[in-house]
Amino acid sequence: MEIGLLSSYPPTLCGLATFNAALAGALRSHGAGIRVVRSLDAPEHLALPDVASELWAGDELSRRRAAAELNACDVVVVQHEYGIYGGPDGVEVVDVLDRIRVPVIVVVHTVLTQPSTTQRAVLERVMDRADAVVTMTQAARTRLLGGYRVDPERVVVIPHGAAPPAQARSTDERPSPRILTWGLIGPGKGIEWAIEAMPRLRDLDPRPHYLIAGETHPKVVAREGERYRDGLRRRADELGVGDMVRFDATYRATDAIPALLATADVVLLPYDSTEQVTSGVLIDSVAAGVPVVSTAFPHAVELLAGGAGVTVPHRTPEAMADALTTILTHEEEADRMRASAQREAASLYWPAVAARYLDVAAALLGARHGDPAGEAR
Repeated sequence: MEIGLLSSYPPTLCGLATFNAALAGALRSHGAGIRVVRSLDAPEHLALPDVASELWAGDELSRRRAAAELNACDVVVVQHEYGIYGGPDGVEVVDVLDRIRVPVIVVVHTVLTQPSTTQRAVLERVMDRADAVVTMTQAARTRLLGGYRVDPERVVVIPHGAAPPAQARSTDERPSPRILTWGLIGPGKGIEWAIEAMPRLRDLDPRPHYLIAGETHPKVVAREGERYRDGLRRRADELGVGDMVRFDATYRATDAIPALLATADVVLLPYDSTEQVTSGVLIDSVAAGVPVVSTAFPHAVELLAGGAGVTVPHRTPEAMADALTTILTHEEEADRMRASAQREAASLYWPAVAARYLDVAAALLGARHGDPAGEAR
């Protein structure tokens, strides 16, 4: 089967690019052919493996070329997010979809509870043109069906994929426990609230340290440079915890994430958003078997309900500190969370997730060829 993928793609630094590359690799491991159309704000003309064409914002000719490349595939998988396609709220992707003649699977990454009129219209038009719509959580599916015009029969839940964990937990020759926040950094990540929690952990023995690993999001750098990261450093110093907080702006490819997670005793996701229905960082952390403390955004509430971690109210350093203290000082509680995470993990690894996409693709092709049950893989 030849699969066309439309989305951002590395070397672009964003969650969707990382997701698309990981999905491509996992589909390829099942024997699928991959043809990528890479969405960009402006032409780059890079010679990249798998990339057959570029889709440029505001360029009709590139939209025609993108559709032609995708029509050479058996099935097309489109990642939908408002910020990666041209036009108001990414409306230009609708023009591409109008030109596609093969089955289309649309993966919805953001489902807003209060979308603007344009945001709602664009997403509904995208879903109208899809043969199947994928959400990555049940919460996202429920929100989508309750707030948008979409055929429920087309909407399926397939979890966000995760890389298999490193072979064993690593102490990294550290004298103290490690709290880890990782991923692209910028306003909205809530790291300021995590730093506010650190003074409450100073008296723990051994005293933990807090590693903030990841580059600042390129769009944040373009808009305001490193103001957010610099402000976090200043706040840590003001609170007297500069010695507990370390920043590591090293870029890590997807295959390097398991090794990073193997060094963590607990992952802290202090995000401000109450809307987030999908988090790759959360999925990777649970799949690695690391206990998680997260604010109560929808994906965290759903995934951590089985015991792999705990949720806390947004913007509450006291609650974060209490949850971290429990995990770091009660090994039996941490072990219970690790065991719960391991039970969740098997269905989250990328090969299993890619197999689900291939099942959907085979069913769509089967339906096109007159077999309502789809094709057996």
